Amino acid sequence: MPAAKSRTKPSTPKLSEIARHVVAPKGVVSTGWPAVQSKCRELGITFRPWQPDVGRLILAKRSDGKYAATIGGTGMSIPRQVGKTFLVGAIVFALCLLRSNLTVIWTAHRLRTAEETFGKMQAMAKRKRIAPNVTKIVLGSGEEAIEFRNGSRILFGARERGFGRGFDEVDVLIFDEAQILTENALDDMVPATNQSRQDTSALLLFMGTPPKPTDPGEVFTRMRNEALTGEDDDTGWVEFGADRGYVPTPLPAPLTGEDWKQVAKANPSFPQDTPREAILRMRKKLGPDSFMREGLGIWDSGRASVFGEALWDAGEQPLRPEGLEVGALGVAVSIDGAHSAIVAAASDEDGAIWVKPLRHGPGTSWVVEAAADLQAAHEVEVVIDGKGPGAELVSPLERERVRLRIASTDDVLVACAQFESLVRNRMLFREPAPELDAAVEAAVKRTVGDRWAWGRRKAAGDISPLEAATLAAWAAQSPAVSAYESHGVMTV
Repeated sequence: MPAAKSRTKPSTPKLSEIARHVVAPKGVVSTGWPAVQSKCRELGITFRPWQPDVGRLILAKRSDGKYAATIGGTGMSIPRQVGKTFLVGAIVFALCLLRSNLTVIWTAHRLRTAEETFGKMQAMAKRKRIAPNVTKIVLGSGEEAIEFRNGSRILFGARERGFGRGFDEVDVLIFDEAQILTENALDDMVPATNQSRQDTSALLLFMGTPPKPTDPGEVFTRMRNEALTGEDDDTGWVEFGADRGYVPTPLPAPLTGEDWKQVAKANPSFPQDTPREAILRMRKKLGPDSFMREGLGIWDSGRASVFGEALWDAGEQPLRPEGLEVGALGVAVSIDGAHSAIVAAASDEDGAIWVKPLRHGPGTSWVVEAAADLQAAHEVEVVIDGKGPGAELVSPLERERVRLRIASTDDVLVACAQFESLVRNRMLFREPAPELDAAVEAAVKRTVGDRWAWGRRKAAGDISPLEAATLAAWAAQSPAVSAYESHGVMTV
């Protein structure tokens, strides 16, 4: 997305610096945010420093002028008491005034949430600079609406009451409480956007907090996984949350300085707009598990990883040692050939292994060229499973004169055992790598005699980053006889 001229101070942090995850849809060349921000300024609406960047992402466009996330939508996983309803409400009001006959559907799962949201939007509609543009505010449980003089309208309702079915020509569709969004509700409502009359196509927003184990959170979870693993080019994702693996000090002990640092990471409105009292109130009233999800934005994978979440999380470090030299590159392909990964591994002076995904993308057509380029840059061997799905790449790689180390079945079994040993002995480290985290969460083991390997067929998703990391870590620990003397510095 081209950088817009900023009115903020140079010290204003980027969204990527304060949010835990930021994923933009592919092909973005512009955004509708400047027009929206200008209209909001006319209406007397101002924003906190973090909000404009989220707005730019939501309204990102491709070269044809359509919203870049019009197919997959934009997801926002943001804790409570942050200001997401205000931001989305401001965007929607501006769009309604900028475009005639715009139809917005704003739906929450619970009636209470829908009514609370309508109350906030009703107050916004009564603002001095906005009210002259509003012709009617429709009251009535489950049938609330704000109607504008230019024919635009915002309709509010609860999915638990069946709201959202039967609409057509919907231009903006907002799923509040997206962590409680069922497949059936999605099927009922998304087709309503197929007849959008806007030249930008429809705008879909999904906003919520991490789902509870008992929530029907499959839609929101799948959206997050596809965005973070790069499986979906048509989806945007913004996530605010405390550090993965962080556990707050339990009651009745007071929160520590480290706890408050994590609160600040999770909530960009703290402490300017969300005071300490609000955080402490949530902590006391929500209970420890709900506070972690709704107050701190921490996602529970919903399943224990093969290593256990706490043990795997312990290996995540903010930075790797400077000057660390790449020892090997691992290449792997998913069981269906839909995704491939290239991962670098390096051994530090203490014998610990550091891994880093370098490339992860759809299909296999890009792998040979990428592997050749990375090897040329780092002058290390490329290791691949000679019996795995990536075996079809061996000949093309050899034709490109990529210096390969082809792992046998026995090598793979040894590599898996060594990788697990590294994790359990806290000797496997990585910088934040969502695609690798997702692969570990999806992974299962399969028995091979009295040993084991990664089970591709029964895995819950793409595990190619994990397989590539396993091979690279093995090769970095046990370089082949023909390993090269010069190594590239791990700076990619």
